[in-house]
Amino acid sequence: LGQDGGLWWALALGADLGGNATIVGANANVVIIGIAARNGLHISFVTWMKYGVPTAVMSIAIALPYVLLRYA
Repeated sequence: LGQDGGLWWALALGADLGGNATIVGANANVVIIGIAARNGLHISFVTWMKYGVPTAVMSIAIALPYVLLRYA
């Protein structure tokens, strides 16, 4: 995986797509929570994870075969 950038792609995709799992996983998530709170909508950490973890898992599951086929 490391010869022509596969390891870097795996790291980048894992960090980027995995960042959707929690509120603090990405800066954009924190901004969205702030905007929602300012408009009277409270989104808890657990509520975020209820939607974020499945989204992150599916995104990574879609990216994994590409990285494996391309760089393995």
